[in-house]
Amino acid sequence: MSVIVPPVYLFLDDLNVGDVFRSASIRVDAQQIIAFAEQFDPQPFHLDEEAAERTFFRGLAASGWHTAAITMKLLVGCVPLDCGMIGAGSEIAWPLPTRPGDDLRVESEVIDISPSRSKPHQGLVTCRTKTLNQGDEVVQLSTSKLLVFRRPGH
Repeated sequence: MSVIVPPVYLFLDDLNVGDVFRSASIRVDAQQIIAFAEQFDPQPFHLDEEAAERTFFRGLAASGWHTAAITMKLLVGCVPLDCGMIGAGSEIAWPLPTRPGDDLRVESEVIDISPSRSKPHQGLVTCRTKTLNQGDEVVQLSTSKLLVFRRPGH
C-alpha cells in the first residue's frame, strides 16, 4: 500500500517578497527547436542549421517564444499556486539565444505583493524570472504579474 501525499499549493498569504523558486531542468535539442519553429515561428535561424549559420545568430537558435513556452512549463512545475499561474502582464527579454543541447532551468523571485483593495480574496504578485542555461547564462529574463488568490476563509 502506498501513501499519496497531496501537493502543497500556495496562496497569496503564503508568499513573501524575496521568496525564490527553482525548477528542474529541460534539455533542448535541434529537433524540438525546428518542430516548434515550423509550427509557430518559421524563420531560417530557427528552421535550418546551415541557413542559420549565415544569420545574426550564427547557428540554430530557438525561437524566443519556444524559450518562453519552456519557461512556462518549468514555472508550473516549481511554483505551485493554488489557482494556477494566471498571468496579468509581463515584460520579456532574450539576452542570449537558446541553442541545441542547452539545459534550461528557471529561478523566479517574488519582488512585490499587492493585495487587492477592491477584491480582498485576491492580489497581484510580481515575479522576476531568469531562464538559465547550463552555463548559468540568462537566455530569458521576464518580470510578470500573477493573479493569486487568498486562502479560502481568509
